[in-house]
Amino acid sequence: MNRMGFLASTVLVVLALLSSTVFVVDQRQFGIKYALGQIKEVITEPGLNFKLPPPLQNVTYLDKRLLTLDSTDTESMLTAEKQRVVIDWYVRWRITDPSAYIRNVGTTEGQGAIQLNRVVRNAFQEEVNRRTVQDMISGKREQTMADVKREVLEAVKGSKPWGIDIVDVRITRVDYVEAITESVYSRMEAERKRVANELRSTGGAVGEKIRADADRQREVTVANAYRDAQALKGEGDAEAAKVYADAFGKDPQFAQFYRSLEAYKSSFNKKSDVIVVDPSSSDFFKGYRSSGSK
Repeated sequence: MNRMGFLASTVLVVLALLSSTVFVVDQRQFGIKYALGQIKEVITEPGLNFKLPPPLQNVTYLDKRLLTLDSTDTESMLTAEKQRVVIDWYVRWRITDPSAYIRNVGTTEGQGAIQLNRVVRNAFQEEVNRRTVQDMISGKREQTMADVKREVLEAVKGSKPWGIDIVDVRITRVDYVEAITESVYSRMEAERKRVANELRSTGGAVGEKIRADADRQREVTVANAYRDAQALKGEGDAEAAKVYADAFGKDPQFAQFYRSLEAYKSSFNKKSDVIVVDPSSSDFFKGYRSSGSK
């Protein structure tokens, strides 16, 4: 019985030793093999690997994927026009040389993120100090990010390379600090109101000009129409007078009779009017008799 227990214990110890000598490197990781605290081998390919049991050799892992570092610092930066702004950014980076990374940065991705955050922020501070707010949010935004990326690359690839590569640097937000945001919005609102008032004034002036021009054209049109109407009326009266003259010239006695008849007709303005005429003394009847005698 004791012998069986001893064999079982021996097998368990052997299996434990064997398991401590075998490790698997994932395709998303670097495997770093240490021997007495010194880097002995960096394994870049995935698969099954062997090592000596601890404490002779140990293995740690570093992520080889593309990593993202987001800004967490809310401290403001001063622009070239002495305006304080807050910038949100992110950096895409990856570990390319695990040995250099461990020697100069740290043994975890978090340690590299902390140091990289400091370098990126300093680069942004330097570039923001050279630019205005308008540059940061308009045409020079891309140039700003390119300059920051260049400065960060110079820092991580200097005399003591970090063993990392900076893939991209991006600005996600540029905003004034909260203390002056309200005053900036107030100035923007006042400026928009001023522009709106100018547009309304200009529109009112243009409207008055259009109305005045329309009134002038109406007066001119009415005057021209009245002039033409009077000219036509005059021509008609002249033509009528000519026709009357021609007609009356053929028979003067009938013309005198017709005029008398028209005079009597116009004198009867009311139904109650009664006119008594002596036929012997009236030119009307004389004309009528003369006309009848013919």
